[in-house]
Amino acid sequence: MSEESFDLATAEKRRTLWIVLLLNLGLAVGFGVTGIAADSSALIANGLDNASDGLVYIISLLALSRSQAWKRGAALTSGVLLLLFAAGVLFDAGRRYFSGSEPLGPTMIGMAIVAALVNGVCLWLLKRLREPDVNMRAATTFSLNDFVSNGGIILAGVIVLWTGQNWPDLVVGVAVAAIAVKGGLEILHDARSDADTEDTDQ
Repeated sequence: MSEESFDLATAEKRRTLWIVLLLNLGLAVGFGVTGIAADSSALIANGLDNASDGLVYIISLLALSRSQAWKRGAALTSGVLLLLFAAGVLFDAGRRYFSGSEPLGPTMIGMAIVAALVNGVCLWLLKRLREPDVNMRAATTFSLNDFVSNGGIILAGVIVLWTGQNWPDLVVGVAVAAIAVKGGLEILHDARSDADTEDTDQ
């Protein structure tokens, strides 16, 4: 790849990451506000997820013009943050299980629909990038995880409306944590494989 093509590709990645970063920070605020208002573990879990995603996108932006080793380090950091986020969500779900909660189904459904549309845009933007490195693949994993989680919240909101119970909300909160664990492990594996490939090429 020529230097000019490399610069253009880097600029495209930087622009995409900025857009995705701002969208995720907006979702984090939206999920946080509605999660507290609706007493919903699932919404709060997704808000924390988007906040952690935003932090990872900042790391990804810093990694764009760095070496491949630096990018792998950023990806590894992203994977570890996802695992830490999962632990926090599991703690919150356990707390709500023992202390009780009264989630609001309509609020859960409405916020999840908005988030699914936003995450769909993020996925589309990231999938358009040419020759994504390990760091950009990590960003795509985050958006895909978020999109899947949004579908779970919509389903949980419907069941909460139907049954009047809080367990669907807690189940989705735990499921979001499980998805985060899966995504974090995949990112760590991808970063490790990238390092092995570079060592082999040398």
